[in-house]
Amino acid sequence: MVLRGTNQEKARPYNRRIVLECIRSDGPQTRGDIAERVGLTVQTVSTIVRELEDQGYLLSVRRAPKGRGLPPTTLHLNPDGGYAVGLSVTPLGVDAALMNLAGDMLGSVARPCAHPSPSQAFALIEELVAEMRDLRPDGRMLGVGFAMPGPFDVQAMSFVGPTTLDGWTGVPVRARLEEVTRLPAFIAVDTVAAALAVRLYGAGASLSQFYYLHLGVGLGGTMMQDGVPVRGAWGNAGEIGHIPAVPNGLPCPCGSVGCLERYLSLDAFSNRPVGQSQADWVAEVIPVFHNAIRTVENLFDPQTILVGGIAPDELIQALVATTGELPTSISTRYDRTTPRVTAAFGHQSVLRGAAALAVSGVLSPRQEPIFASRPRKRDPLSNGVAA
Repeated sequence: MVLRGTNQEKARPYNRRIVLECIRSDGPQTRGDIAERVGLTVQTVSTIVRELEDQGYLLSVRRAPKGRGLPPTTLHLNPDGGYAVGLSVTPLGVDAALMNLAGDMLGSVARPCAHPSPSQAFALIEELVAEMRDLRPDGRMLGVGFAMPGPFDVQAMSFVGPTTLDGWTGVPVRARLEEVTRLPAFIAVDTVAAALAVRLYGAGASLSQFYYLHLGVGLGGTMMQDGVPVRGAWGNAGEIGHIPAVPNGLPCPCGSVGCLERYLSLDAFSNRPVGQSQADWVAEVIPVFHNAIRTVENLFDPQTILVGGIAPDELIQALVATTGELPTSISTRYDRTTPRVTAAFGHQSVLRGAAALAVSGVLSPRQEPIFASRPRKRDPLSNGVAA
């Protein structure tokens, strides 16, 4: 993401967020590095850094001398400067994790619960967040990030069928979250949350353009463009699980037939014929999987497709291992420096990304200065307005 500060009057809150996000996104840097990256003067950056150090968000570390004179100090996020709780609700249950400001996972807990209703989920969330807060009872809790399967607010598709959550239509999720946790709450589709974690802490950290394919109970994905998830007009971009994959194929709860996630998802894997091995199932879905890869490549032209999710690592690896030879697409290039498909392991990516949502929501800049006049989008899960 291209971060630029501003010299407009009353811009200090925005510039503080710019400096924090610059370090969070690109790692430890000097004041001069930050000033050059975000277009502020070194004096302005130094003033902001002093404030952030006083508030406990940043640490200054001086490198070991290598010659004459003192080397410049490098600015790091203070791991204990703040904490966030990541939450994930799936048809399998409710999970929670505590993350510090540096992205380290300090603890996690899961509560299995088949297709939790809103009342069940929020009761569990209240318990789990209390457990996570107890891990750092004196720590500064920034907020909670909440991830759940999409799509959101789509007639006949949202919260319908075995890969989603029944009974959640019209629930004011953000308001309920803030009520039971007493913390600011931030919400995203689970694929967006996982893609953010892969971008910040995983295999996508060195990539500017990649597609994250999320193999969960259903199937979804997110295109990361210059470090920012492509969300679409209503936040549902990447719902590739409902791309028609097999003509006259299996019926889908969305009302269509032959949808991709009917063949490629944990739900499809769990419902494979009795006695069919993982290897046999993988061999059976290869044509569908490879066509999905080609479709994503032709639509988004990513540097690579990272395959992850809550599926077992060995299943993800078995699928990725089949991609040595793929159908031709615009990604079939002679000058490639990355594989077309790469495994992105980490069952906790959704939780880490959800926690990162809360950190971003509290500390990081919007796309433009926060005091600028701009239209505000309706948040389909809050019955209100998105920040």
